[in-house]
Amino acid sequence: MSLRLGVTGGIGSGKSTVCGLLAQGGAVVIDADAISRACTAPQGPAVAAIAQAFGPEVLSAPGVLDRDVLRARVFSDAQAKDQLQSILHPLIGAEIARQSALAQADKVPYIVLDLPLLTESPRWRPLLDRVLVVDCSEETQIARVGQRSGLEPSAVRQIMAAQSSRSYRRQCADFLIFNEMATIDELKAQLRQLLPDLEI
Repeated sequence: MSLRLGVTGGIGSGKSTVCGLLAQGGAVVIDADAISRACTAPQGPAVAAIAQAFGPEVLSAPGVLDRDVLRARVFSDAQAKDQLQSILHPLIGAEIARQSALAQADKVPYIVLDLPLLTESPRWRPLLDRVLVVDCSEETQIARVGQRSGLEPSAVRQIMAAQSSRSYRRQCADFLIFNEMATIDELKAQLRQLLPDLEI
């Protein structure tokens, strides 16, 4: 039986890097963000429902979401965020279940669910055996995201404010990876200590 490990962390924490190392070690990684992007791609399965809920102004063309307009609505309105999640989460959950079943059939040791919003929604925890949180200081998050995407610190803080707090994520963790200034080798060492049966 595969162990289902949820991996999460705030923006800029290095969660994707950790998931990549887990995949190298033999885990099957299911990326909720990638599934969400597929659902909201042009003519994707969520587009019609989103347009019906938010109005035609969130479309840049028939069947094509204007992501900037939708993002601005969601970040400025908690009710809009909940409404969007009520559309996306069932679709994401169904695809996660499909991919998990395939991985279980292959008898992999770990199924890793890469879930950026794991601690923001009660939907995901019942699907998991353990939760791994990738953690770093808020200052490091802001610096990394600014370097990666060119966003101003105020814009990064706005994104962070829409996510769970660092302290709450840490409370939800079964395993904690500290990625303040860690090298790849140091991250591997932390993972080997937590998950010794993976060949990392």
